[in-house]
Amino acid sequence: MVERADSGAVAAETPVVPGVGKRRRGWVLAGVAVVLGGVLGFHRLVPNWPGRVGSLMESFLPWGGALVVVLLVVALVRRSAVALVALLLPVGVWVDTFGGLLLPGEEGGGRELVVVQHNVSDENRDPAGTARALADSGADLVALEELVDPQPAVYEKALAADYPHHVVRGTVGLWSKHPLSGEQVVDIKPRSIEVGWSRGLRAVVRSPYGDVAAYVAHLPSVRVGVGGLASQRRDESAALLGRAIAGESVEPVILLGDLNGVVEDRGLRPLTSQLALAESGFAFSFPAAFPMARIDQVMARSATVGHIRTLPATGSDHLPVVARVTLE
Repeated sequence: MVERADSGAVAAETPVVPGVGKRRRGWVLAGVAVVLGGVLGFHRLVPNWPGRVGSLMESFLPWGGALVVVLLVVALVRRSAVALVALLLPVGVWVDTFGGLLLPGEEGGGRELVVVQHNVSDENRDPAGTARALADSGADLVALEELVDPQPAVYEKALAADYPHHVVRGTVGLWSKHPLSGEQVVDIKPRSIEVGWSRGLRAVVRSPYGDVAAYVAHLPSVRVGVGGLASQRRDESAALLGRAIAGESVEPVILLGDLNGVVEDRGLRPLTSQLALAESGFAFSFPAAFPMARIDQVMARSATVGHIRTLPATGSDHLPVVARVTLE
């Protein structure tokens, strides 16, 4: 008699190959590392649509280093050699792109101006204290944004002893230890903004080393929403400012301002393409409670911007930034 197999018999189990799961996870980590390295190195190739995704990604590009550290920890825990090798790509790209900012910077020479840039906030409850803190920096030039009544008068009084020369146009101002001339409004108003909006100025600083054209600007804010990054007005204003600086006849040029964007953001290319950036220092300035990005910038032409750093918090939601600018 032929016996039939019991219908409830358990099927044979698939043999388990030791280490296969770990190897697969290692290759996944390696793939993520390669993609991260590609994004860091070729972020300009990321399309800016929909929702200006390219600019949004570039706004947090330095934080790619934190992702590298996370991947490194996971690779070490998994003991994945292939993932560790793949991580050499994003590490190398990040170091090449941002490593120089970690250096302390060289001491400036004799032809040097110390400059401070600060968005003082239109909701600042202690403008006098903010002014004293900025004056204590010993800077030659102090650029301020979001000056709304009655704050300008407070800053004028508090800074008068250290900065006898100043100019305010609209909601931006420049205080200087050296004489100023040629003060004028720089029109950076996007077409969609109502009349009366004024956030740009230009003045010639009569420094001990010769004339310097100083620009102070506050570009429109950007917003992040479900549709992505809303930066059209900021980008249009940056283009107008870039056009004004390109036509500047006085050299050197120093730009100080709240540009509402990081220097990697392609929306600021009209400025970053023609002006030198800080050689060292991250100086994340916003938000003051937990700084995530430097949107307060110091740039220059025919001059070198050395180390840039932040000053202690004031009554603003931005941190002040200070830099040494060596004139050529």
